[in-house]
Amino acid sequence: QVQLVESGGGLVQAGGSLRLSCAASGRTFSRYVRGWFRQAPGKEREFVAALSWSGTYYADSVKGRFTISGDNAKNMLYLQMNSLKPEDTAIYYCAASGGSGYYRADLYDYWGQGTQVTVSS
Repeated sequence: QVQLVESGGGLVQAGGSLRLSCAASGRTFSRYVRGWFRQAPGKEREFVAALSWSGTYYADSVKGRFTISGDNAKNMLYLQMNSLKPEDTAIYYCAASGGSGYYRADLYDYWGQGTQVTVSS
């Protein structure tokens, strides 16, 4: 079992930055594919970024603006979000996959409760 808790969300103006954090407990986080997803009102949950031993992966909509990283010693996952746009407004979720989750939310085994990110225009 892995427990995940996100933090760092908030309200920011367009063009601004936020850094999301995800604290993991239970098992060694780095053994999992670790991902960030987001869900806007009325929309399906969508992939944002993933981190594994093989590298980092990003949705086209955030490539060049967002950076996913991890601190294995602290069992932490981060998402640095720069040049934020109003369309980035969503609840952001941290997730862990014991398999090859990457882009697919249904392949992730553990989820946090989410943190709200709101970008004003």
